Amino acid sequence: MFNKSQISIVVADDHPIMRKGLSQELQEAGYDLVAIAENGALALEAIVNHKPTIALLDIEMPLLTGFEVIKRSRKESPVTKFIAMTYHKEKGFVVQAKNLKVDGYMLKEDGIDEIERCIEAVLNNKTYYSKSFDAGFEKIVQDELKKITLLTPSERTIIRLVAQQKTSTEIGELLLISPRTVQKHRTNIIAKLDLASGTDALSQWVLEHKELVNTL
Repeated sequence: MFNKSQISIVVADDHPIMRKGLSQELQEAGYDLVAIAENGALALEAIVNHKPTIALLDIEMPLLTGFEVIKRSRKESPVTKFIAMTYHKEKGFVVQAKNLKVDGYMLKEDGIDEIERCIEAVLNNKTYYSKSFDAGFEKIVQDELKKITLLTPSERTIIRLVAQQKTSTEIGELLLISPRTVQKHRTNIIAKLDLASGTDALSQWVLEHKELVNTL
């Protein structure tokens, strides 16, 4: 069992009520709250300066998202365990969190008891995802990640350009390849992601996984 007073925590959330409530609960539980941030830039600064044991980060914040903060601060504070906090249960967010190897993923509907279980788990070098997700959801996310690993660097580039709503002709011009070659790539991507065949299949996938696309 860890001594809570020795566990330093940074909390970052742009919603004042959520930020204040979570901070108070953590302090009352006995943790060492070293900084509270209202946006991603301040969160990054606090993590770099304090190198906390735990960083509890809202995913959607001004200036930098929680995921961007995690990517930028890992080198500066390798000792910190990162726990994402969000209202989102969507597969795209969770897949992105998995892809970034986030230590914990909590929903804002979770109570302090669940958050403490998450903190204890990550301090024991375990990955912890909110118990609000059912058991089958974990397999769906893992299957999605496996599919993504099959994509080549060229295919990942094309997905990013599809996300920018570029046509096959425009993608071909940017990559110096023919529209026909682009279409072949798109067909291969659709097959690897196990999508239904059709011109809109990839565009629909990109729309549903827009958070993940930025990490490809």
